[in-house]
Amino acid sequence: MSDSDSSKNLEWLHRGTSEIFPDRPDSDNKDENLAQRIAQSDRPLRVKLGIDPTGTDIHLGHSIPFRKLRAFQDAGHTAVVIIGDFTAQIGDPTGKSDVRRQLTPEQVKSNAQSYLEQLKPILDFDTPGRLEIRYNSEWLSKLDLAQIQELLATMTVGQMLAKEGFAERYGQEKPIFLHEFLYPLMQGYDSVAIEADVELGGTDQKFNIAVGRDLQRHFNKTPQFGLLLPILLGTDGVQKMSKSLNNYVGLQEDALSMYSKLEKTADSSLKDYFELLTNLDLTDLPENPREAQKLLGIEITSQFHGRGAALQAQQTAEQIVLQGDTTGGDIAEYSLSEVEFPAKIFYILGASGLCKSSGEGRRQIQGGAVRLDGDRQTDVNLAFNSPDQLAGKVLQVGKKKFIRLVE
Repeated sequence: MSDSDSSKNLEWLHRGTSEIFPDRPDSDNKDENLAQRIAQSDRPLRVKLGIDPTGTDIHLGHSIPFRKLRAFQDAGHTAVVIIGDFTAQIGDPTGKSDVRRQLTPEQVKSNAQSYLEQLKPILDFDTPGRLEIRYNSEWLSKLDLAQIQELLATMTVGQMLAKEGFAERYGQEKPIFLHEFLYPLMQGYDSVAIEADVELGGTDQKFNIAVGRDLQRHFNKTPQFGLLLPILLGTDGVQKMSKSLNNYVGLQEDALSMYSKLEKTADSSLKDYFELLTNLDLTDLPENPREAQKLLGIEITSQFHGRGAALQAQQTAEQIVLQGDTTGGDIAEYSLSEVEFPAKIFYILGASGLCKSSGEGRRQIQGGAVRLDGDRQTDVNLAFNSPDQLAGKVLQVGKKKFIRLVE
């Protein structure tokens, strides 16, 4: 999309957006209407997205604000990714019922490098002027006590306790530590330091983004716009995407795993997935949910692995993992009647012949090579109480060894 097109057509801006604030669409004031800020600006906007690298894995839910950041890049604006190497040592209290574990600088640096590698398929790292990567220790580590006092003086305890999470913990008489109050103020100060025009975040970040606007006013800067994006439900269509709930799709997953998970996306979530995770025309999607699931799997897997790998994953999934097509003799069967239940998965790997022994089964699980119906199995001690839990499923080791479990 060219710069001139972007000023005339802002569908890319509003697609999948939950809220833009302030939002006065009839106003010509560029401080009240983001469309006017874009149209009237004589320079690229500086669009901020902060990440605290408290882990190493990114899933599709995390990718949504980065996709919006890429849309701003494609429209000619500058993406400013803030690596919260300083704030990560505090920990974002948003949505947390307990104090977050503080990380060491070494842990944060290692996690940040992993994050950036995973973002390469999404963001434009190559076009000059389109991406800045900044570490907030650059300015936050230099604040002296007088400056920190000035930040603290911009907000009351009552305002801070109104923040979601803090209010719940206070009501439940769970401890809130004073250093946690610094987090939203420091995240807000990031907007002052990099002179953000827009800050992106999930709907749970509205408080923090609003603090950034307040601090910009305090330091005589033009207040930023907040652009909020929805929290993605997991593939089960019930709870938000989370690794702990095993309803996630990781950006680092291989093509077969990624496609297989996406092809099982709940029908109720398909529209949101297409809107938030693809650039496809939403008026031209398959009416049949099964065909829509397949298209979704191909489209998203292609983004991270290429079209060829996505099509190969689809073929493999259809023939082996999902449809269990045994007409060509591609997949053997193993009778669970030979297994004494309860049985652990490593034993079944050895007994079925997929592995030479139970010990090798353990090693394959630990190495991440074992899948059950396309889902990676990482628990060596995973046990099944009866054949009913496994009948009809495909057990896989590596990319080429499969068996279908039958009663």
